[in-house]
Amino acid sequence: MNTKTNIKKLAMAALLTAVAVVGSMFSFPFLGAKCSPVQHLVNIIGGVYLGPWYSLGMAFCASLIRNLTGLGSPMAFPGSMVGAFLSGVMFHWVFKNKSLAIRLPAAYIGELFGTSVIGGMLSFPIAYFIMENTAATLFGFVFPFFVSSVVGTVIAAVLVTSMKRVKFFDRFLNGSEAG
Repeated sequence: MNTKTNIKKLAMAALLTAVAVVGSMFSFPFLGAKCSPVQHLVNIIGGVYLGPWYSLGMAFCASLIRNLTGLGSPMAFPGSMVGAFLSGVMFHWVFKNKSLAIRLPAAYIGELFGTSVIGGMLSFPIAYFIMENTAATLFGFVFPFFVSSVVGTVIAAVLVTSMKRVKFFDRFLNGSEAG
């Protein structure tokens, strides 16, 4: 991959990270979790257009900035990072040789499952040991994270499907799907 493409991917990742941080101001509390659907939208866009590693890095940076500025909680790390990575893995690696009609829903399912089930379960030790929430349970964050990620995934499904149809970001990234 050439340097120009790497710079474009890095610029896009930085822009999407900023969107995730600003979008976290539009969050809502739900059963002990701070739900931020914009993060899930960004995770899917990053996973589809930039790949799993960029998407993972974007989720980490957005979670770190959100925590440093008081816009998020430590549970933002597993809640966003696993879904972001799994979305990219499903799109770029698992269903690599399939049509977009299969790859895009796979990316959406990767975000939903990664964030809600895996991220929700990984949030338990953070809530229990770091945040000292003794009421936390292993599956206690699965449903709140699912609600947050469903909202972001539905928005992403509409936007990403439309953007893929008109090759919106594909043109920016030299017509490649980057990954």
